[in-house]
Amino acid sequence: MIDTNVYVSRWPFRRLPGDETAVLVQKLRAAGVVEAWAGSFDAVLHRDMGAVNLRVTEECRKNGNGLLKPVGCVNPMLPDWREDLRRCQERYGMKAIRLHPNYHGYRLEDAVTRELLSAAAERGLFVQIAAQMEDERTQHSLLRVAPVPLQMLPELTKTIQRLRVQVLNHPRPVSWERVYWDFCAVEGVRGLTELLKGSVADSLCFGSYYPFFLWESAALKMKEAGAEGAVLEKLRAGTARVLMGGTGR
Repeated sequence: MIDTNVYVSRWPFRRLPGDETAVLVQKLRAAGVVEAWAGSFDAVLHRDMGAVNLRVTEECRKNGNGLLKPVGCVNPMLPDWREDLRRCQERYGMKAIRLHPNYHGYRLEDAVTRELLSAAAERGLFVQIAAQMEDERTQHSLLRVAPVPLQMLPELTKTIQRLRVQVLNHPRPVSWERVYWDFCAVEGVRGLTELLKGSVADSLCFGSYYPFFLWESAALKMKEAGAEGAVLEKLRAGTARVLMGGTGR
């Protein structure tokens, strides 16, 4: 199984079971995960993205014996973001970057977003966009952050060549060209079941959002949906390999 959505380090507002990397790795291995794409909670509020990306790279190298694949973060509102992007690929060998537009203060409609996505695509990096990190109902009163509006995303993937995007933590995945999704935030009885009946099914990847969410939550959604055979294999790893390799839809 490939888990496309995990985090290392500490969530700023409370401790989470599994927020120590060794514990996280132990949990993933016990669950049968052979590869996990790991961003850093530090990327949400820290301003020194270079230091964040270095730490997540070192943390993944020290733990898991190759299980954890570091995913960098680039904040285009900071002056040295192009250098951060270059280092992600050239120095750290990353295959992806993970963006947090709502926490970093930019929109998908902004010109700098197109510039960043174009630069990532030119380097062959795929882009993960965290639609939300925490339900608005449980956020700290001094830091209210709305989910990322995604209406502009289909136009961006249509006009930026080779751009591949995965949206994380969104409750309602839809079928958009070259846009992939995880289903950790899909709620409601038979929520994943209904998605697997539609055209978005081939765009879904397993992503647990562990340790913020219980790892078992995403696994139980697959079980409830009755996914099996080729459908189950795509959810567990097949579609993630397509996303990572830049082939497919």
